[in-house]
This record gives sequence, C-alpha cells and structure tokens, in this order.
Amino acid sequence: MGTSKRSEMARRAEYLRRNMTPCERKLWFCFLKDHEIGFRPQKVIGDYIVDFYSRKIRLSIEIDGESHFNERSMEYDRIRTLRLEMREIFEIRFTNDEVKDNFEGVCERIQEVIQARRHDVRSLDFSKLKERG
Repeated sequence: MGTSKRSEMARRAEYLRRNMTPCERKLWFCFLKDHEIGFRPQKVIGDYIVDFYSRKIRLSIEIDGESHFNERSMEYDRIRTLRLEMREIFEIRFTNDEVKDNFEGVCERIQEVIQARRHDVRSLDFSKLKERG
C-alpha cells in the first residue's frame, strides 16, 4: 500500500520544521513563534508547503534562498503565488540576505502586512471612524 501525497507532504513539512535554514530559524524564534496573530512553520496548503502561515489572516511568508533565483524556480514561485491567491492567501517574500542584513526591516514589513490584513477590532483606527461620523 502506497502513501498518499498528503501524508508524504506532511512528513516533508515535519522534516523542514526540524531542519529550518538559519534565516528561517531566526525569523521563527525571534519574531513569529510567539506573535499574537499565530503562525505555523512549514505548513502544508494544497500542493505546497509554505515557510510560515497564519490562518487567522491568511498570510504566507516565504524566505527565499539562492535556489529561487533561476528562471525555472521563479516561474514555479509565480504560479505558486497565484494558486495561493486563489485561496485568498496573501504571500510576502524575503530573501535570505534581507533577513540577515535587515532583520528589523523585515519584521516591520511583516507587521505592516499583519495590521493591514487584520479584521478584528484592534486593527481599527477609531479616530478615522469618528471623523466620518
């Protein structure tokens, strides 16, 4: 009896969680792991494994290493992003170099996207609502 594609992907995701790249580890342990919005590392979504995912705000965060910068990989990533968008998942990407050289800027950008995608009361700017009313 063969294994299903889903179970194979789950095993691969588990392997990737245990063997994060240095940049993924840094982002996970220094920012995303305890973030109030809730993130999961190496999450299976459809036919893909995303580096970090928040179900609450439907956000995927990818950290791209050297393997992502050839023509074939860039086309694969483009199609992957489109398929995630079809599931109403927004994806943001950073390079390893961005994480290494501008970690604070990466975290600030993620936080901006989080705030823009939040639909709970804490994300509302009540001063702007009062001006309209």
